[in-house]
Amino acid sequence: MTLTRRRLLATVAAFTAASTALGTPLLAQQRGGRLVIVTAASPRTLNPATQSGTGTGVPGAQIFASPLKFDAEWNPQPYLAKSWVVADDGLSVSLTLVDNAVFHDGAPVTSADVAFSIELLRDNHPFNSMFSPVTHVETPDAHTAVIHLSAPHPAILLALSGVLCPILPKHVYGDGQDIKTHPANTAPVGCGPFKFVSFKPGEEIVLERFDDFFIDGHPYLDGMVIRTVKDASAILIAMENGDADMFPFMSGSQQVKRLEKQDGIEVTSQGYAAVGPIVWLAFNTARAPLDDVKVRQAIAYATDRDFITKALHRGTSQPQRGPIVEQSPFFEPDIEAYDLDLDRANALMDEAGLAPDSSGKRLSLTIDYVPALPAEQGKNVAEYLKSQLKKIGIELEVRAAPDFPTWSGRVGNHDFDLTIDILFNWGDPVIGVHRSYLSDNIKPGVIWSNTQSYANARVDELLAQATVEMDPVKRKLAYSEFQKIVAQDLPVYWLNTMPFHTAYKASIVNPPLSIWGPMQSMDDLSLS
Repeated sequence: MTLTRRRLLATVAAFTAASTALGTPLLAQQRGGRLVIVTAASPRTLNPATQSGTGTGVPGAQIFASPLKFDAEWNPQPYLAKSWVVADDGLSVSLTLVDNAVFHDGAPVTSADVAFSIELLRDNHPFNSMFSPVTHVETPDAHTAVIHLSAPHPAILLALSGVLCPILPKHVYGDGQDIKTHPANTAPVGCGPFKFVSFKPGEEIVLERFDDFFIDGHPYLDGMVIRTVKDASAILIAMENGDADMFPFMSGSQQVKRLEKQDGIEVTSQGYAAVGPIVWLAFNTARAPLDDVKVRQAIAYATDRDFITKALHRGTSQPQRGPIVEQSPFFEPDIEAYDLDLDRANALMDEAGLAPDSSGKRLSLTIDYVPALPAEQGKNVAEYLKSQLKKIGIELEVRAAPDFPTWSGRVGNHDFDLTIDILFNWGDPVIGVHRSYLSDNIKPGVIWSNTQSYANARVDELLAQATVEMDPVKRKLAYSEFQKIVAQDLPVYWLNTMPFHTAYKASIVNPPLSIWGPMQSMDDLSLS
């Protein structure tokens, strides 16, 4: 997505015109009404600078504005930055901010806030590599921020968009308190289209229109309510009865098929192009006997990926063989797939020195799963593995977590053996893939980092190369070798891609269908 200075200067006028157009209400759209979103995700924080994931991402993208947006065709669009220029050598990005943006407390948004936010993201976000090339952010005036890079960054514009780059008020978050536990994380102040009203963890988030939003006439809605509903049937009933307007990140096959038949409801898979969701079985490689690669490989050979996708998921999921989504041009198909082979699995357990006792048992392990996942993607897979791994002498205890914070606390603090997890590629491997395999991203207490405690010096080297390589052919070569190594080391066993869909009332105008879907601002959405 990086453009040269000449190309960008030639298109600044067009981008500025697009920004003006964004501020002109369409005649078909009406102001007013509250959008009710239902979801199974229950966030711990509303600050996307410290927490990734859909639970934080959906409200976070409404409360905070990012410098750029991306449309459905992967094109960068102006947002908080009305124009931008990438230097010819790729070592800097100059952002020109709109001059009328203010935070929800009335303070003006300046380049100092942009500099503060990007450097804070670099140092604290779970995606270690997303802003790691940033050396500093220069602020020559109140509305210009120049991001200086130690090396070219092929994903820098993408990293400045959507939920990845919330601009935080320095006067609130720069008070010296730990950003991860800052009290404003649950009562945030942003500069997005909707301002915070209330947050009841596990229940609902209430937002209201910010009348001084920097795009004239936006947002159209009076506000939105994001309700956490744990019962999948209750979510469907709320949609069918008209008590809810939108159900994003829907992935259950029964849910999709049921709502597709409902009059007045649209169901689409569009809006998740940049997400790249992969469901996998993660191993705690720091804990014996899972520190032995032979044990991890044995578990992989004992798992029937096709049974999971075709039987448990009823064909709605696609098998996934590696760390990069198979739809990506960087995916390497020539890697070990670990197709079902129980004889090979048992032989590997023998080689690991784990002989069976008189009952056939070799060892006992626990398996966790994300409670927010549909049963067919989480619990049912865990139960299937319990019966399947018994065939190679592993007694598996399925541990159910009462809520997301309990599960994330276990996994983030490396207090687990196995867990079914879901992670996103986030548009470019440097943003969403590297974090799970870099040895310097083993961060106890941080979910969706390298919670597997995986370390391989050659992998670190290859990912460092891919982070700065602007040539797509050379990047592909680096990623190819990386995938072959991790497929042998197997810190995780990749299962399938998650079939995300959004269900929404047909009366909604401009549903969130960009590459970031509901994790990008919904200031142009309206109810008719």
